[in-house]
Parts: sequence; structure tokens; C-alpha cells
Amino acid sequence: MTTKQMDCALELSKTLNFSRAAENLFISQPSITYQIQCLENEIGFQIFHRSGKGADLTPAGAQFCGELQRIRDQLKAAVEQGQNMSSRYSEALNVCIPMRSCIYFLPQIMQRFEAAMPHVSLNIRFVYDDSRVDMFLRGEQDILFARESELKRFSNVRMAPLFHSRFYMILRKDDPLAEKEILTLADLSGRTFMIGGGSPGELIAVQNRIVESGQVQVLNCPDHETALANVAAKRGIVLTPGFANDHNGEFVWVPFDCTENISCVLGYHRKDTRESTRYFIELVQAAYTHADAIPL
Repeated sequence: MTTKQMDCALELSKTLNFSRAAENLFISQPSITYQIQCLENEIGFQIFHRSGKGADLTPAGAQFCGELQRIRDQLKAAVEQGQNMSSRYSEALNVCIPMRSCIYFLPQIMQRFEAAMPHVSLNIRFVYDDSRVDMFLRGEQDILFARESELKRFSNVRMAPLFHSRFYMILRKDDPLAEKEILTLADLSGRTFMIGGGSPGELIAVQNRIVESGQVQVLNCPDHETALANVAAKRGIVLTPGFANDHNGEFVWVPFDCTENISCVLGYHRKDTRESTRYFIELVQAAYTHADAIPL
């Protein structure tokens, strides 16, 4: 399978019209027809149903093109990274983070790293689901921001401690509870409390205690972004670890009175003894050593 065949199949899956797909790719219609036929012969099944009006994806074709787009994006990224490496860098350091706010000082850290190690390509990747741990364990990422509980069972992984993140209740600015310095279970009586979205174990323990108190109504929420939308819409309040705070000022984050917290670390591979890995970790740790003013 060639990249030209990939691009033809993907463009046709979007336009479902041979003439328009050929025009968008700057090739002739017979050429795109030939490329699709060659591709279907190679993979052994039909991607498109042809008709006088154009083309429609077969069920197998729809599944195939969805996966093909992911592969094509990865291939493009690999080529671009390779081009960057060949022209500017002699080494790459891949860092995986679940959300921008996890490392509040990331822009400054990136600047300092580049100034000290201009020969190293620092590649930051944001992965929003649990696949980031698998990517790290497979060696696709060199450093991973994670909870200590996620990595402590792997003997081939080292952990550099960062901070302990406490839990906050996210509230609208006009919520009466937003004026409090700290919230207790009694403050939540009669409120709608949102849970769900793949919460970590440390957070689930506190959520369960709140729910089991019988003082709140419960609203299930699939993810953090939906929970924030619900808070804005006055549908409920949500408990969240401090490292998820993007500090944009849209909501008020009030500490919740509990002993539980989340130990946040940078994971790296035990065999990785590179100076670039050590230096990046030291930069992040140093940033949080002097981060007393940043609520975590």
C-alpha cells in the first residue's frame, strides 16, 4: 500500500465523488480510480460501492478508512519529526502529558530546556486517555506525567516525585459556596454532585464518601470537559484534583476537607541514563519546589 493509495482512499471517503476527490488531490479521475482499484485488490475487500452518482463506503470500507486516517496521521507526524531531526537535532526526548495544566510551568520549562540543550528535539504530546501509560511502557514515550499509583507496580520504571495534589470543588463564581475558604461534607447538603469519567482511585474514595453520606444528588458525567460544562450550566458541582486546574479564572476552585490526595510523578525508563532526561526532570522538579503560590 502506497501513501498515494492511502490519500486517494481517504479523500474519496470524504467527498464520495471521484471527480471532486481527483480535483482536490490534483490528479486525473482515471488515476484515482486506478489507485482505488489497486488498493482494493491488495487488501482483498471492497472499500467503495460505485454508482452513477459517485461512491459510497461499504461497512468494511468505513471501518478501514477510519483506521487508515489514524495511520496516515501517524506516518505524517513521523516524517515531520524525522525531517526536524535530520536538519536540527541529534537526539529526541518524548514527553507524554494527559493535559496542559498538569505541568503548569511547561512553557518556561521548554524554553529553558531548549536554551541549554539546543541539539535535543523536545516533543510534547498530550494524550487524554489511559493509552498514554501503554505508550510509555512500549517505549514510545521517554517521560510520562502520571500518578504514582499508576506506575509503582512496574519494576522497569523509575519515578521522580513532583507534588501531592489535593482535591477541589469546582464552582461557579456566583455560587454561595465559592466564598468559603474550604468546603466540608456538610456544605454539600442538597447539592447535585457529579461523578464518573474514569476517576482515579484516590478521587473515587472521596467521591464514594460524599455519595454514601446521602446528602447529595448524583449526576454521572463521562469526562472532565462535560463536567465543567455542567458546572457552568448550574447542573451540579464536581470534585477534581488540583493538577487539572487550567487557571483561566472561569470557575472558583475551593479546597475540599479530606486527607486523600494524589501523588504526582514523572515516570522514566530505568535504563534511560541520558543527560537530557535527567535535565528535563530536574527542571520540572525545580519549578514545583518554588510553587507555593500555585494551588495544587
